[in-house]
Amino acid sequence: MKQTTGSIKLGVIGIGQMGNALLQGILSAKLFPPSDILGYDKDNEKNKIAGKRLGIRTCKENKEVAKGSDVLLLAVKPQNMTGVLLDISPALDERALLISIAAGFRVRAILDGLNRKAKVIRAMPNIAVLAAQGASALFSGPGVTQDNEAIALKIFGTVGKAILVRDESLLDAVTGLSGSGPAYIFLVLEALSDAGVRMGLTREMATTLAIQTLLGAAHMAQTTAKSFSELKDMVTSPGGTTIEGLKKLEERRVRAAFMEAVEAATIKAKQLSSG
Repeated sequence: MKQTTGSIKLGVIGIGQMGNALLQGILSAKLFPPSDILGYDKDNEKNKIAGKRLGIRTCKENKEVAKGSDVLLLAVKPQNMTGVLLDISPALDERALLISIAAGFRVRAILDGLNRKAKVIRAMPNIAVLAAQGASALFSGPGVTQDNEAIALKIFGTVGKAILVRDESLLDAVTGLSGSGPAYIFLVLEALSDAGVRMGLTREMATTLAIQTLLGAAHMAQTTAKSFSELKDMVTSPGGTTIEGLKKLEERRVRAAFMEAVEAATIKAKQLSSG
């Protein structure tokens, strides 16, 4: 079903991995037509590629994108944010919505960088947006309307699942869970594949089974009303193989290790965003 935002113009500053993935999701979902999208990246080659492959209109500078956009997505690295905000501030329409994915840049810091009032949504997507299976959380600053939030949710919904949080500090927990989470899962997949090889499977067999096991388990969790505990019990027969494996995981404190990993990453995220 075709989604459209009408005549709203979208600007994207930063066409690296994340910006490009978001643009592809937006275009695939027909949320904005290419003719209504402006883009800019300081790397001229990325500009050319985006214009050619995606069909969007690329600009020569940040200000040009900001001036022509009703919704402006900042997909730039945190170390470049201060300069970008300084550049776009004079050109940004007061009615425009600014969405930032720069990690650690709180709404207050963005407003200070603009040195003016603006409607700002801060987003925390994870790397899985590159596969259109991302997990994103959004926080709205002062003056942001429900219509603004709806547009932002649609944008990030084109590359996975998106939720709203009403307390900006929760984005640190989002960073610790879903932001860093893919790395935890890749570690689990690597361990399962290695274990399969150790038990005699080829690497190809072990990797295929490990990935499909994770995908299948995630799909079951997403499509049933059962709790994680109930799902686990469905696999665990009395006196069987699974309970033996689970016993070893509990002995090694795997559950606690995951919880501690999320906590440590959350604390680090708080330190980075307040520094």
